[in-house]
Amino acid sequence: MREPIDRRRAALEARYPVWEPMTLDARLDACAAEFPERPLVITDDRTLTYRETADWSHRLADGLAALGVGRGDRVGLVMANYLEFTPLKFAIARAGAVAIPFNYLYRTEELAYVLRQSRCNVVITMTGFAGLDYLAMLDEIGPGWESGPTEQLPDLRAVVQLPTDDTVRDGVRTVEDLTALGDQNPGAAEGQQAEPGGLGDILYTSGTTGSPKGVMVTHDGVQRTGYASALTRAFEDGRRILFSLPCYHMFGYVEGLLAAMFVGGAIVPRTAFSPADYFAGIERHRATEILCVPTMTVGLLEHPDRGSRDLSSVFAILSGAAPAPVWLWEKVQAELGITEITTGYGMTECGGAMTMSLPEDPLEKHSSTVGRAKLAGVAGMPEYGDDVCHYRTVDPETAEELPAGAEGELTSTGPTHMLGFWDKPTETAAALRDGWVFSGDLGRIGEDGYIQITGRSKELYKSGGELVMPKEVEELLTQYPGVSQAYAVGVPDERWGETGCAWVVPEPGAQIDTDELLAVCKEKLARFKVPKHIMVTTAEELPTTPTGKVQKFKLARRAAEMLG
Repeated sequence: MREPIDRRRAALEARYPVWEPMTLDARLDACAAEFPERPLVITDDRTLTYRETADWSHRLADGLAALGVGRGDRVGLVMANYLEFTPLKFAIARAGAVAIPFNYLYRTEELAYVLRQSRCNVVITMTGFAGLDYLAMLDEIGPGWESGPTEQLPDLRAVVQLPTDDTVRDGVRTVEDLTALGDQNPGAAEGQQAEPGGLGDILYTSGTTGSPKGVMVTHDGVQRTGYASALTRAFEDGRRILFSLPCYHMFGYVEGLLAAMFVGGAIVPRTAFSPADYFAGIERHRATEILCVPTMTVGLLEHPDRGSRDLSSVFAILSGAAPAPVWLWEKVQAELGITEITTGYGMTECGGAMTMSLPEDPLEKHSSTVGRAKLAGVAGMPEYGDDVCHYRTVDPETAEELPAGAEGELTSTGPTHMLGFWDKPTETAAALRDGWVFSGDLGRIGEDGYIQITGRSKELYKSGGELVMPKEVEELLTQYPGVSQAYAVGVPDERWGETGCAWVVPEPGAQIDTDELLAVCKEKLARFKVPKHIMVTTAEELPTTPTGKVQKFKLARRAAEMLG
């Protein structure tokens, strides 16, 4: 029988009476000493224990050092959630280098941009995935890369391939070769270790408002976030977390891998999402928690396999990226048997999910708020009640702090927050001011510390000199019968500077009369808020990030192109 939530939290706090800052590789070594034979990474084909992962990371780190990787060098990972990701990730830290887990769904131009912008020194890449040929991409980006730096990629000294299809390149080292190189050069990485407060990862943002930026986070910062997640979600000893969300994103990396390690738990990473695979993985590997975004959760509820699989082990779910209605959580409880629900909110710039609802909260809290600052205990901020960070709201235009409960731009500070954007001083200065990260999100903070998100300050547009908050337009449109989703954006206008364009997604089978929608807007909204254009699209045509967030800047660009 499962222990009560408060006892689980107490046991975790007793396990970590003080917070000891350490590098990521040192954390793995500490866990390997405490849980040597426990599984850390579980796949259908193979399982790695903590000791095996630590030993392999030592060999890989020596291999990287033998390749010339030194302290502060940048090593890119183009890798889905394969078993090799975890030992490679810790090997990069052990070699004193900085890990850059790239979005493996990048197309050629996008990959070229991040490789050049990050000045990547070594790339460890799958040969292929989801129809993408990464070695062919490198041929196009920097011809001759197999032999070392090229004119187009002057910083790229070596490439290591993980054979994932039949496009393996002769003469290019594999991950197996890198391991063997480490065996031939034992101890090569000794003395290169980083500092706990030093740069550990550069994580490129998904880009809901523009081109990707490399967020610099520390070894210690991401671990504090992971511990805070385990404490907030009340991890039991040995929790098993199944997810397909990629580890180049904070969701899989921190909320999955790092959080699990604090209780000697395991991850069950999947390389792609399908409801049938989630159910099969839960049954086979006895997962106790799953990570999802709401669209994935709906997919699970609608899939016929849910009634024929043994899902008795799973009792928890962490949901992010977007809010979900109460009825969805009621169905999750009734039809999946999940009793502990947690929803989260955050940004890569802040260290991942910084707020969470508690698993003991009523369902309304999970739907109407994004939770409160995560509990962090010894890893938190004593001046703010041991929370992992502190939030406040400010005026979006003047940055002046607003009184409690007032709506404004959410800003936060804490030990998990970024050092800045890699090689982008102007963007860093705008987003990180006096130790506070300006989120671009609008919201309000209740007396109980729970936060409501009301919109995006970066999505605000001015029509005739008046600021328009898209959320207000969107909420009105989605109340109209037949409208499933609505997204309001600003488009250039010669007379007004900008005017509104609303994209609407009809409910299945519904027909939308855009003239009627405009009439409703004119009746209910101030004149400057009324969108000049309403366009109909489908859910499949909405541009989204890998974690399901709608990229409004792309909708704005699409509208501007269509309107000429």
